[in-house]
Amino acid sequence: MNRNKFKGLALLLLSLSQLILAIDYTIVFVALPSLAEELGFTANDLQWVVSAYSLAFGGFLVIGGRMSDFIGRRRMFIVAMGLFGLGSLLGGIADSQLLLIVARGLQGLGGALLSPATLSLIMSNFEEGHERNRALGVWAAMGGVGLSLGLLLGGVLTTYIGWEATFFVNVPIALAVMILAPIALMESKMQSDTRHYDVAGAISVTAGMILIVYYLIKSPAEGWLNANTIIPAAAGAALLLLFVVIENRTKEPLIPFRLFRVRTLTGATLSAALFSASFGSLYYFLTLYTQEVLHFSAVQSGLSFLPLTLSAFIGAKLVDKMVSKAGVAKTIAAGMGLGAIGFLLLTRLSENGSAWGIIPGTVIVGLGQALVFTTMYIAASTGIEMKEQGIASAIVSTGQQIGGSVGLAVIMAVISLSLGTGATLETMKPADLNQAIHTALLSDAMIALLGIFIALIALRPSSAHH
Repeated sequence: MNRNKFKGLALLLLSLSQLILAIDYTIVFVALPSLAEELGFTANDLQWVVSAYSLAFGGFLVIGGRMSDFIGRRRMFIVAMGLFGLGSLLGGIADSQLLLIVARGLQGLGGALLSPATLSLIMSNFEEGHERNRALGVWAAMGGVGLSLGLLLGGVLTTYIGWEATFFVNVPIALAVMILAPIALMESKMQSDTRHYDVAGAISVTAGMILIVYYLIKSPAEGWLNANTIIPAAAGAALLLLFVVIENRTKEPLIPFRLFRVRTLTGATLSAALFSASFGSLYYFLTLYTQEVLHFSAVQSGLSFLPLTLSAFIGAKLVDKMVSKAGVAKTIAAGMGLGAIGFLLLTRLSENGSAWGIIPGTVIVGLGQALVFTTMYIAASTGIEMKEQGIASAIVSTGQQIGGSVGLAVIMAVISLSLGTGATLETMKPADLNQAIHTALLSDAMIALLGIFIALIALRPSSAHH
């Protein structure tokens, strides 16, 4: 099956694309204040710089996964990288709020098409088992490293060059990847007798997802039962129900629902949602802690994430051994357990703390993050036919996206209840903010503990067959 002579280069390109997607998720956090000042964003509108990316990313993942299965994963990879690069270029030259938000949406669309294509290219360019697990380990390590590197890079670029650089940095990488992809990557696509595209399914699921993500983004500020949020949410839910009806009637569905009977895929998707809700929200709260409570500069704040990055890198090297010895379920459970310990250690952070106080907790979290992140993708690809790898990886990534939004929303609701205040975190006094961050970290620990339970139940190997 795989006579790819350029496996090293292939892995480099696939890892690079994962790296810039992950970097891009956090690099903007640090640039937001200076970007807001220059383009005159209000606090409410500024949210759209982050949200436009999430909306497009979450909304188009499913169709991106299916398109890469049909059109060809390498072709999709190149197109998606082009869109991402274009969005980055527009973001860098944006001189108006609207152009910047459109650019972020384009980046999100590129990301949604890129993510499943990248994953299925790993599946098709590397043999199942040890070789693929190693490749997935490297790829996932880049995801983990990218999240914290984004904060550091964002700090350095914003401080010394300007926020535009956080966008421009992607352009040369995207170009290089597009040029090398045809050489390094083998094309793989699904052989289908009918060239039938499920257009109705694609439109309903994309519009439905966008409305649901919109609801999750806007509700914490506007209210969960406010007409402005609940009406789009109801419309989104109706569209998703319609999608289920369409899928059951069409002969080549966008998402074959029998995939959800594959326990490893469903377990991996639930794990991804809980991972994103706990580990994923940590970056946001720690950035608030270092910048608003300890008053670090953007660069110092980014540097305080370095221990986490390094431990995530070390953790990724252990995954292959752990999975072959302990299996997928126990590896994810162990990672979630480490996460919970790390989050609890971090609840000891005080308002007159220092960068040293962050290290023990974040190092443990980094190890846990690597174990969960890599293994959930190994689990997701197990037992899925090659022709459906794209859609399977899109399902897991969608779980990750929604888990992140829901998790953050739930944690914010818990904070408002426990503090009895609706104040936004950015406007709180350091002492109150520190209290809020403790509440968030406790919530993260609870979610991670639930993750142990889910992993052991949903991913335990069935006795009859592998």
